[in-house]
Amino acid sequence: MITEPAAGPAHATEAIPAERDALLRVSGLQKHFPVRRGLLQRQVGAVQAVDGLDFEVFRGETLSLVGESGCGKTTTGRLLTRLIEPTGGTIVFEGRDISHLPQGAMRPLRREIQMIFQDPYSSLNPRHTVGTIVGAPFRIQGVEPPGGIRKAVQELLSLVGLSPEHYNRYPHEFSGGQRQRIGIARTLALRPSLIVADEPVSALDVSIQAQVVNLLEDLQDELGLTYVFIAHDLSVVRHVSDRVAVMYLGKIVEIGESAAVYTRPMHPYTVALLSAVPVPETQRRDKRERILLKGDVPSPLNPPPACRFHTRCWKAQEICGTTEPPLVELTPGQRVACHFPENVPA
Repeated sequence: MITEPAAGPAHATEAIPAERDALLRVSGLQKHFPVRRGLLQRQVGAVQAVDGLDFEVFRGETLSLVGESGCGKTTTGRLLTRLIEPTGGTIVFEGRDISHLPQGAMRPLRREIQMIFQDPYSSLNPRHTVGTIVGAPFRIQGVEPPGGIRKAVQELLSLVGLSPEHYNRYPHEFSGGQRQRIGIARTLALRPSLIVADEPVSALDVSIQAQVVNLLEDLQDELGLTYVFIAHDLSVVRHVSDRVAVMYLGKIVEIGESAAVYTRPMHPYTVALLSAVPVPETQRRDKRERILLKGDVPSPLNPPPACRFHTRCWKAQEICGTTEPPLVELTPGQRVACHFPENVPA
């Protein structure tokens, strides 16, 4: 449960249908971590973990952030929940700019914005019972639910598929999947409208992942939740997402409806990612071309100029190293940042 916060212009704007309600809008979002050296700890550079993100999260949808490790997904999630302070840009939640709200002003919003953490083993205090853990949001926010905290916690445990009798047990008595359910129950305590799920199933056995994913989907339908789902498993992402944003080295290179991105990827990096997804059918696997990217991911401390993917892209030309491609809408609802996109309709 999130309790306290730690102390550029948009490329293009997608035409948003009037009937869609944007719960969250992000514009030019940046997070640069300073690198200091020497006795005086002078800044000698900055890790550009997130460098100019523009996207919207519509009420009731699931927007997934995908990409290689180190691309800035988790940092983005912590920025959205204001666990860390943005270097630049704006985060607008329900029409209110929360980018640099002080701690006191941010505290009431913790009821509306919550996070599910990746590791169910380290995110729960082993010294506290399940009742204390799940009931913590009520105590911290000074909320007295009808019937008392114990009754509310037991209802939450039932909601996530656990027994109300687990109230007095400790985290070490549960499996990984059960611990993640406890974390989800804690997140749901104050009925938030936006949940940032930071790789919620990556630390679980494959046999348990589907159960937790199905639980999240059921809760979304029942409670009207909005998710920002952070993951690297593209198979899971395809199952849960309404829209997908593909990140590379701190930037969004493609964003669009899940079906469109998976069936008609336009950015070369997205094409390469999808070519690596395991396919069970032998015939499809034999026909599909596996794209192997050359070289390592550049350091975010010194990213390539212009298009950050051009050092590994098989379509790169001179302009890719000199001019940054804008994130523009090439087909309805699908935006791409590439000078030479793939699968563009004639």
